[in-house]
Amino acid sequence: MYDEKIALLINGQWCNGSEGKSEALLNPATGEEIGRVPHASKADLDRALTAADRGFKLWKAMTPHERYKIMMKAADLIEADVERIARILTMENGKPLAEARGEILFSVEATRWYAEEGKRAYGRVVPGRLPNQRQIVLKEPVGVVAACAAWNFPASNVIRKLAGALGAGCSIILKTAEETPGTAVAFARCFEKAGTPPGVINLVFGVPDEVSLHLLASPIPKKVSLTGSTAVGKLLQARAAQTLKRCTMELGGHAPVIVHADADIEKSVATLVAAKFRNAGQVCTSPTRFYVHVSIYETFVKQFCEAAGKLTIGNGLAADTQMGPMIAPRRLDAMQGLVDDAVGKGARLLLGGKRIDGKGYFYAPTILADVPDTARILTEEPFGPIASFQPFEDFDDVIARANSTPYGLASFVFTQSGALAQKTELALDAGLVGVNNTSISTPETPFGGVNESGYGSESGIEGLEAFQRVKSVSEIFA
Repeated sequence: MYDEKIALLINGQWCNGSEGKSEALLNPATGEEIGRVPHASKADLDRALTAADRGFKLWKAMTPHERYKIMMKAADLIEADVERIARILTMENGKPLAEARGEILFSVEATRWYAEEGKRAYGRVVPGRLPNQRQIVLKEPVGVVAACAAWNFPASNVIRKLAGALGAGCSIILKTAEETPGTAVAFARCFEKAGTPPGVINLVFGVPDEVSLHLLASPIPKKVSLTGSTAVGKLLQARAAQTLKRCTMELGGHAPVIVHADADIEKSVATLVAAKFRNAGQVCTSPTRFYVHVSIYETFVKQFCEAAGKLTIGNGLAADTQMGPMIAPRRLDAMQGLVDDAVGKGARLLLGGKRIDGKGYFYAPTILADVPDTARILTEEPFGPIASFQPFEDFDDVIARANSTPYGLASFVFTQSGALAQKTELALDAGLVGVNNTSISTPETPFGGVNESGYGSESGIEGLEAFQRVKSVSEIFA
């Protein structure tokens, strides 16, 4: 049973939209309706803006230690409720329960990290040029935050914005995905129980374009934070520019994987299969373009296919499930289009390549080998369970291919040579690089891309600074 009442949170009040509009919330593993998602009207959004403005003044006036205590209590409440929230996340997103649980525990850690770092928002004293002068640099919260979070990570996408804003002393209006609202609602209830003042956290749902257009046209928000596609990022950045709002854009990716000739094939395959099919490949940092040295290419691809073929596909609530469904039917059509295009242009289909029959939105783990450069899948982010392979011989050639897309989020390197690893990681045009591992996101390290994968960072001290501004004070006393 889906155990969460979906509602808007405005000025400390849980409510439905004032115009009575809503949409169905579907379980992607079954296609069944499990709830209704209320839509905020323009009047509701205006109330949220006013509430966030008042909430900011209240939250900013509190000491960092007072904010810390509330955030730490919220983290404790989330952790205590992890099993229930994980089930909610799995039912609305589809990912296996173990992945959902891990994502929520990551969110607990991130909340505690931001709570602690909020107490360390240090400024500095700069020596004056006059004997009676003191120069001070202060870090201040930037103001009200308008944040939009994607559906693929209903917990961590939300908490990076929510805890980051609160840790810096900001209030927030959060528009999370209508496909996965329950996790955000559960988190907001925990923060509410922990003592967050009314108006500090406001949660809204609705037609994404309409909500963002209304919120970003207002002068009240001073900061925009988005996790979403590159196309949406460009649109929101243009809207934010009209009122010169600061932006953090965590956008799409198309991560290359370079497997050098000396890589440990068995370990590399195990690591990459787990990463590729996590969340059914619906991950912005998912490895997608595999460049394998020609000397180990056939062996590597064969072992990769064997491992992927053994994955258990099914409802994320089942204990043995290793890969769940896609989020919606539209994603199945997108996968099929990419596969048909690649095969039609000469790629070898070694595994999968079709929808799995039955209830829900399942697409088989898919392996494409010898993918030609003209195939769409090498330039369009698949965002699904498809891995495309090409062999390489020359270092400069593979780097050129790895850097050939407009994206620059994640990239991965597999080699047992420290020198070759360093040479490769420095040559890759990406904000995140994993060497012999794919675990490139922690609460204490910055997460963000370059080029059309966005700019700015979440997590780490950089994630806190994204919600701060600098004030320089020069004092002269007689």
